[in-house]
Amino acid sequence: MATVTSAPRAVPAVRRSAPAPQAAPGGPERDTRVKRTLYVVGGTLAALVFLVPLAVAFVRAGQPGDVIVAAPDDRFLDLSWVNFRAVIDQPEVWRGILNSGIVSVSTAVLTAVLATLAGYGFARFPFRARGVLFGLVLVTLMVPFQAILTPLYLQMNVMGLTDSLLGLVLFYTTVNLPFGIFVMRNTFSAVPPELEDSAHVDGAGTLRILVSVLRPLVVPGTATAALYAFLASWTEFLGALTFLTDSSLYTLPVSLVNLQQGAYGQVNFGLLAAGSVIAMIPCVILYVALQRYYVAGLASGSVKG
Repeated sequence: MATVTSAPRAVPAVRRSAPAPQAAPGGPERDTRVKRTLYVVGGTLAALVFLVPLAVAFVRAGQPGDVIVAAPDDRFLDLSWVNFRAVIDQPEVWRGILNSGIVSVSTAVLTAVLATLAGYGFARFPFRARGVLFGLVLVTLMVPFQAILTPLYLQMNVMGLTDSLLGLVLFYTTVNLPFGIFVMRNTFSAVPPELEDSAHVDGAGTLRILVSVLRPLVVPGTATAALYAFLASWTEFLGALTFLTDSSLYTLPVSLVNLQQGAYGQVNFGLLAAGSVIAMIPCVILYVALQRYYVAGLASGSVKG
């Protein structure tokens, strides 16, 4: 009797999964430490770039004029308040501070209001050639006002705006308005339009929506436009020197230039340094107070476009 032999069954091969890659010891933590170290080093170097000139200016403001123009010696840190007293005792300086304050605050307020209205129009109202007009606004950012200073002077002279703080305010507003429009247009573009639709349903008009609904949301952009206009007009020299000839209307930069001139055109660098330190105090205070709005406004202006 024949015996039937069955073929042996094939045993399926067991698939071995590849071993999971092991993370390098301390990989993510090491990357975090490296990034933090690079951030600290980069921030420190950037801070030194801005802080070292300020420290030198403060030291020079406390030195007598002969020490400033002499070679470095052991009197480098022999500081005093002589230069500051000499600047403060000058009535022209206080008059220049008052004129600069009036011009800078007026420029900041007028620029913020006009830039807000124009930015809202560019962002929300679809009118013909809107893109072309906004492009022309951006083109004006590339033209320095020094290049058109002569025709500006002739035009303002015909309009009777020379030797006038009002004319200087209008000039500074015109120069700073394109940047303000750019920031405010991008700020309004970042606000969801559904908020305005809801306000329209509730019966609110355009002006009411802008003032009551959108104003709290666009404060960073408004603060950025106002701060930029204030800083630009507070420290501006050439425009004030060109459009003003009455010494009672001189702004602070022009007053400091007249104050530093000694006999035979000699420059008193001590008075100049002290005046520069005094002039930067309002700028530093205002920037520190509005820093969070300024950074947020620039961020919205760089992302949206």
